[in-house]
Amino acid sequence: MTKPTSIETIATTCIAGRLRLLNRVVTNLYDDALRPFGVKLSQGNVLAVTAKLGVARPAEVCDILELDTSTLSRTVERMVANGWLEILPDDDGRSHPFRLTDDGKRLMEKAIPAWEKAQTDAKKLLGEDGLRLLDTAIQRVKSVQAG
Repeated sequence: MTKPTSIETIATTCIAGRLRLLNRVVTNLYDDALRPFGVKLSQGNVLAVTAKLGVARPAEVCDILELDTSTLSRTVERMVANGWLEILPDDDGRSHPFRLTDDGKRLMEKAIPAWEKAQTDAKKLLGEDGLRLLDTAIQRVKSVQAG
């Protein structure tokens, strides 16, 4: 039996590559479920965090969702154009807080059952062991980042 080359090892065991594959598969479950509503999972996450916060400040949303500011800015711009979010005036002029519009709230209400189905499908796909491992990995990453 020959030893695998570095290229073969990278192609088959790279942690980042395997995580990206898993991310694409799971994200596609949610995107497929949300497509009839014209929203992607990444937008749905911003909408959900905004709904929870009431008035969302970009820095806070970036911290919660682990997004960079330019990605959030592009996403918010698209959702403002779609009528789902509105930018609010701010005293300092640097921050651009935003909140859900009535259309954004209605979109969330209509899309929740589709998200719940995608969540169920993702849980089935990963299985109990996979979910446990995912939770463990997330807690480990958070503790390492905090320390």
